[in-house]
Amino acid sequence: MLAVVRIIAMAIFIVMSALCGLVLCLFKPFHKNNVHIVASWFGSMARILGVNVVINRAPGVDEIGPAIYIANHQNNYDLFTLPGAVPKNTVSMGKKSLKWIPFFGQLYWLSGNILIDRGNRSKAVGTLGKAASKIKEDGVSVWMFPEGTRSYGRGLLPFKTGAFHTALNAKVPVVPVCMNSTHKLIKLNRWDNGTIFIDMMEPLMLDESVSARDHAQATHELMAQRIAHLDDKVREANGKLA
Repeated sequence: MLAVVRIIAMAIFIVMSALCGLVLCLFKPFHKNNVHIVASWFGSMARILGVNVVINRAPGVDEIGPAIYIANHQNNYDLFTLPGAVPKNTVSMGKKSLKWIPFFGQLYWLSGNILIDRGNRSKAVGTLGKAASKIKEDGVSVWMFPEGTRSYGRGLLPFKTGAFHTALNAKVPVVPVCMNSTHKLIKLNRWDNGTIFIDMMEPLMLDESVSARDHAQATHELMAQRIAHLDDKVREANGKLA
């Protein structure tokens, strides 16, 4: 019964937030802070899932200015757990097909996020170039998922290089954002689903003499280690739920 109530609550929230978000976009179309505002709404829904999200920010993260934020992407619950970490003046990059999802898709596009056609390499490269230009011209940050898809409990998947090419082109740092593994952690019929930890790590200024591929591999290793640490932390905090 609890699962049904939660599903209904999430569905109503998505519809209502889309309507309110569209009104917001009418007054401030494609404004660079729209995504942060809407993300804060979605982040508040974590409580409905029965989880307490704890966000830790490394020193200097809040003052770095434009950056590329890269996060691990696990499942559909990311929609309500990760948004609380989205900084001001940040837009995200998502697959083009998202805009066809009723209500949410239209909000995602109109709030100023960047849509990329991953099935067309030339268009995808062009979108990355536009993202770099947007960072330079508008002073925004871009939130990306370098795995390119949800992992669904398969661990941290190999990184694509788009985020790193964009950071190098825009000459901005990369900020790794690590969330502990949530596969099978959230059960809709359980009232208390424990704590989820999100770490925003120290900004990494990329060396232009190093390839985007090498940067991707090095950052993947760094994030995998931090996620393993967070998983240990979650097991300790949520032991009673195991």
